[in-house]
Amino acid sequence: MAKESSIKEEFKPFIPADKILPEFTMTSILLGILLAVVFGAANAYLGLKVGMTISASIPAAVISMGIIRGLLKKESILENNMVQTIGSAGESLAAGAIFTLPALYIWLEEWGKGTPSLLTITTIALCGGVLGVLFMVPLRKALIVKEHGVLPYPEGTACAEVLLAGEEGGDKAKACFTGLGMGALYKFIADGLKLFPSEIETSIKGYKGAAIGADVLPALLGVGFIIGPTISAYMLAGAFIGWFALIPLIANIGSMGEVIMYPASVPISELGYWGIWNFYIRYVGAGAVAFGGVFSLIKSLPLIVQTFKDAMKDYSASGSGATSLKRTEQDMPMKFVLIGVLVIVLSMMMLPTIPVGFGGALMIAVFGFFFATVSSRIVGLVGSSSNPVSGMTIATLIITAIVFKSTGNDGQTGMIATLTVGAIICIVAAMAGDTSQDLKTGFLVGATPKKQQYGELIGSFAAAIAIGSVLTLLNQAWGFGSAELPAPQATLMKLVIEGVMGGSLPWALVFTGVGIGIAIELLGLPVLPIAIGLYLPIHLSTPIMVGGIIRGVLDKKLNKAGGEEAVHESKEARGFKDKIESGILYASGLIAGEGLIGILLAVFAVAEWNLDRGVNLGQMGSLAFFALLTYSLMRHSVLKKN
Repeated sequence: MAKESSIKEEFKPFIPADKILPEFTMTSILLGILLAVVFGAANAYLGLKVGMTISASIPAAVISMGIIRGLLKKESILENNMVQTIGSAGESLAAGAIFTLPALYIWLEEWGKGTPSLLTITTIALCGGVLGVLFMVPLRKALIVKEHGVLPYPEGTACAEVLLAGEEGGDKAKACFTGLGMGALYKFIADGLKLFPSEIETSIKGYKGAAIGADVLPALLGVGFIIGPTISAYMLAGAFIGWFALIPLIANIGSMGEVIMYPASVPISELGYWGIWNFYIRYVGAGAVAFGGVFSLIKSLPLIVQTFKDAMKDYSASGSGATSLKRTEQDMPMKFVLIGVLVIVLSMMMLPTIPVGFGGALMIAVFGFFFATVSSRIVGLVGSSSNPVSGMTIATLIITAIVFKSTGNDGQTGMIATLTVGAIICIVAAMAGDTSQDLKTGFLVGATPKKQQYGELIGSFAAAIAIGSVLTLLNQAWGFGSAELPAPQATLMKLVIEGVMGGSLPWALVFTGVGIGIAIELLGLPVLPIAIGLYLPIHLSTPIMVGGIIRGVLDKKLNKAGGEEAVHESKEARGFKDKIESGILYASGLIAGEGLIGILLAVFAVAEWNLDRGVNLGQMGSLAFFALLTYSLMRHSVLKKN
């Protein structure tokens, strides 16, 4: 403990506590709100398509520097930090919402009850977002300050490094904006004007049921570069298990006669590989994903228990933060936090738009604070990408469904109530993890914690208001669970609740996935990325792998140059790091650009505006345009001149 205290006393932020700079300004608030909505909408589209989202902190920081420093000629690192704080809140809230709430749309349409109201979605998202921020406030000193030097918070630290290198903001912002423009233009040409198909595929001759394809889109290429070659390869491996092993196996079984296997009601021989994937492989993948999420949570139990104990020890001492003389030690007043939590819990008990009742609201309060603590600690150790939010949500759904069913709250009402509890918990966990990363960034650069916490609340409000419209629009345009928007996590949550409440799941297929997950775990490989690859069509994993390969080339060169291990970093290593950073910003732009145009095209689809001009270059045209897109990414990474 003495060592930790010494580290705390010796640490000096970039901006000293006694120095006052513009921070919580109208410029930073408005720009932050804009980016919260933009990245929230883009991540909603991306998550519904491929089942993962990207961190908006670094792109938001870079765009902020480009606008505030480049256009407005203002210099305040704290103002830029506030923009990324508010902006990244939108991305996190969107992630929690799209991993759960689309199931509500699917159910209501199946039951002939239309779609959920915008007020319902907004209220659920807002409760989760605000609780996630408030629950993190009393944890800041225990996790960010006391554990400085112990918990690295990789994304928060990386964002601080970007802010500290603010002199280069113009060039970095240019890479991000260029990627955004390229992603938007490509998506508009492919899926708006339909100059070439954005999805290509071919069956494998001589291998019945096997097929390979690719969605040649900017977001997938960008995701691959950001997550790197290893995770991309794991996803592709999962896809190969499905499309080159399980689908051909089932197809060949079906060729032996009129074989009908539940849940399909027609012979396997009539399904084709897409039908087999839809009726069978999705359930196998769901079992593997569920096992991966829950097992990752179980492995984290010792860490969870210790974190909760530590948080409880420091909880009572947190109330004095707001009256601290030092600007960098001021937290939101504990009275405000407690009143805010109480108001939200009472609102959830009484508001008809949040159908959880007294018991559900209490479970949200208990599970919410518990998983906020867990999420904040885990992202501090291993980063947001390894945060088992899906596992936390699945565990919550199973427990909640059992409680509701045992108390007679079953059927459609009980299923909706269970999903609502899970959705709010999912958003709480995602928001708490993001808030802790942002507070780490602020701790390093010398921001005012309470101002950041208010900024997180503003970002939550903005994103919650926007997410309902975005989800409704995307559902009207293509429908959740469709080929355009598979909504993998939300579909999984739906299956979990239906399985517990009604027992209608094809359990043999689900446990097949669990068995595959166990085998992967015994091999010492990460289950979740492989399981997600199995759950999704191979068409998503192949372009992601292309982006991963490009990133892999740079990673290999950086390792050869000793960039990570050398005591004194070489000029060559710094050059490769710069190329990787430029590529990540360009890739983030590709994702945001496609996401925004995807939402615009959804508007056109709902309005029945057809942009198709009848000219289609076919699959060869798709490959040619995707090759040009890949080259553009390489120009901003591997081939970039230092």
